Amino acid sequence: MTLANGEAHQVTNNGDLSKPFKIFVGYDPREDLAYKVCRHSILKRSSVPVEITPIVQSDLREKGLYWRERNKLESTEFSFSRFLTPYLANCDGWALFIDCDFLYLADIKELMELIDDKYAIMCVHHDYTPKETTKMDGAVQTLYPRKNWSSMVLYNCGHPKNKGLTPEVVNNQTGAFLHRFQWLEDDEIGSIPSIWNFLEGHNKVVENDSTTFPKAIHYTRGGPWFEAWKNCEFADLWLNEMHDYIEEKKLNAS
Repeated sequence: MTLANGEAHQVTNNGDLSKPFKIFVGYDPREDLAYKVCRHSILKRSSVPVEITPIVQSDLREKGLYWRERNKLESTEFSFSRFLTPYLANCDGWALFIDCDFLYLADIKELMELIDDKYAIMCVHHDYTPKETTKMDGAVQTLYPRKNWSSMVLYNCGHPKNKGLTPEVVNNQTGAFLHRFQWLEDDEIGSIPSIWNFLEGHNKVVENDSTTFPKAIHYTRGGPWFEAWKNCEFADLWLNEMHDYIEEKKLNAS
């Protein structure tokens, strides 16, 4: 299991030591703060035991699990390492992968309750065509079918087809094969409501309709931790969470 600072971050539910739900978060050194705020937002609201593990490319390379050369179109260090999630979860049970640029506003238990064992994976089936040509800190904005589907995926890690996502496959297969989930049939890909991967700047909240308000905001274009995106939609929510994380860190250090 790949860790940042040598440890996984866990929360237990009122002393319940039952098996924690595994969450893997894509990690990029340029977005270290985004990762920490994302992790904090999950832990703060979770009513069930969870284990949060960052997928750190340098650690994977050191362990011999990742050797793929970086393509100039990869906007983050976890563009492909994300697909090691079932392998890192020991091909057991269900696990969640998310990009680090998420902010959770709801209990992760609500997402877990949507899990259906008949599927190999479950995700939001976005119909997303970004208008911008760059994102984050100037990274190229690419277009491809099923864009952003792989940014938040519930993996049925023990599913026979997901067991095929070995390090060899993840390191050698094409971007199209991986990001479009081509190792699966369409009916093996379950759907999750878009409020669990609410794309800032794309998805919209409908006034007086609480069902359209995000449970997890995805700052896919770039978030307030980048100067160019400090005034993006929902920036205030992320900044509030950041301040909460910093204050909690101070308290724990004292």
